[in-house]
Amino acid sequence: MSNQVLVTGATGFVAGHVIAELLEHGYRVRATVRDLASTGKRAHLVELARRLGADLEFVAADLDHDTGWAEAVAGCAYVLHVASPFPSYVPDDERELVEPAVQGTLRVLRAAAAEPGVRRVVLTSSVAAIAYGHDVDEVRTEADWSVVERIPPYQKSKTLAERAAWDFVRGLPAERGLELAAVNPGMILGPLQHPATSTSHEPIRRLLARDVPGSIRTGWTPVDVRDLAVAHRLAMELPQAAGNRYICAADALWMGELAKILADEYNPRGLRVPTRVLPDWLIRFIARFDKGLRLVVPVLGRTESVSADKARRELGWTMRPVRETVLDTAESLLSFGIVDAPGVRPKATAPRPASNALGA
Repeated sequence: MSNQVLVTGATGFVAGHVIAELLEHGYRVRATVRDLASTGKRAHLVELARRLGADLEFVAADLDHDTGWAEAVAGCAYVLHVASPFPSYVPDDERELVEPAVQGTLRVLRAAAAEPGVRRVVLTSSVAAIAYGHDVDEVRTEADWSVVERIPPYQKSKTLAERAAWDFVRGLPAERGLELAAVNPGMILGPLQHPATSTSHEPIRRLLARDVPGSIRTGWTPVDVRDLAVAHRLAMELPQAAGNRYICAADALWMGELAKILADEYNPRGLRVPTRVLPDWLIRFIARFDKGLRLVVPVLGRTESVSADKARRELGWTMRPVRETVLDTAESLLSFGIVDAPGVRPKATAPRPASNALGA
């Protein structure tokens, strides 16, 4: 039985950690990149595989084109579709996000369905496909879907892409037997593997760098990327995960609470992390000139509220403390020089591995 796994979007923040988790657990990994000639962004993964003596290969495949996907899935038992657009600003046309997310997901699923050896696809979705557009504020579960007519472009792209995935698999002939599981993370934080950030790092980067004079009145449900990588593996391995969605997120954390965690740690070490909460009107004004801030304008005054009980119960999945995740993220940004903080030396402590009853 093959233990070959295809992971899409190898150079992405989440995919890199997923690849590391799989290699450390003895899987052979094939990972997609857009350009095989561009080796710099994957050098850290090559080095990791060399150090582990693990089997890692890269293939060219682009979510915008059909070319390369049949070759990418050939001989694989599992496909982990991690790649998806995550903008650092609000696009002028929501189709710039929605269409690549939906069509890219379907492109991967069509290739997986056409490869007889592929038994299961694990889709990286988001709580964005669950917790948005509802009239009533309550704790949302995997039974909920975001209301596409009432949500911003990114949330819409994740919702429609995941719905398209479930519809596609349900429409396959019964004899094909392709299984699907979805992992729905909250705000993905955690240490970088190389000096490239994702959009989810922006609140911490901005606070450390004082790019904003205070916190925005919004919040998120964070998850550590290392714990999320474990969740992907468990959703791939465990029989009970087939046909299920799994929220992977902690309780809601307001940006002001995030700022306090950072200030308590770094202000005594020489930084001046701002801790005041800025009024909504000021954020709306600044967002006229700051494209990145426009992402949060639709969610001012609200935070996500979701439950990860199902993942804990069915997968045996656990999360490390949020404070640890936040500080490991910050240390990573400092270590790679992404935040310029003269006189502040990063701690030389390695992040602890995830603790999972089923993940050891």
